[in-house]
Amino acid sequence: MSASFDFEAPDHFTTGTVGPSGQRVFYLQAREARRIVTLKVEKEQVRALAEYLSGFLARLKGGAEAIPEDLALLEPVEAAWDVGSIGVGYDEGRDRIVVEAGEAVEEEGGEEPAAARFRVTRAQAAGFVERAQELMRGSRPACPLCTQPMDPAGHVCPRKNGHVAHNA
Repeated sequence: MSASFDFEAPDHFTTGTVGPSGQRVFYLQAREARRIVTLKVEKEQVRALAEYLSGFLARLKGGAEAIPEDLALLEPVEAAWDVGSIGVGYDEGRDRIVVEAGEAVEEEGGEEPAAARFRVTRAQAAGFVERAQELMRGSRPACPLCTQPMDPAGHVCPRKNGHVAHNA
């Protein structure tokens, strides 16, 4: 069974990648005191979490704090486990956004999947959004037909019955 994590007040919360464009591996990472947790996530999970957090922050009342400046992944970048699901909540009493990740599991009925809970500040959530948007700008363009990422030479598009779609 993989380890679960519960960070009450992380001092670092970010996303990042390792590898060249088209082969990047995406990570979610947090640090509290000297304990660092890195989880492997899919690009679309990062995009969806950033979009949700952006809208959530816009709906919250109150002032904005300064966004953390250093949002790079911390070394070593070693994933504890792969994320299968991500949820977001809000701890109104502590004014913390709660990000909860669930471990991806291959089969039902086995051991209980691990979970990670991060209670982040508004500033940390806003920093995550900015970092994720920066990473998405560095991504390969999406095919206008199937929305899959396209290499510079194009890709085999399922909507074109296996024919190559090219960048416009």
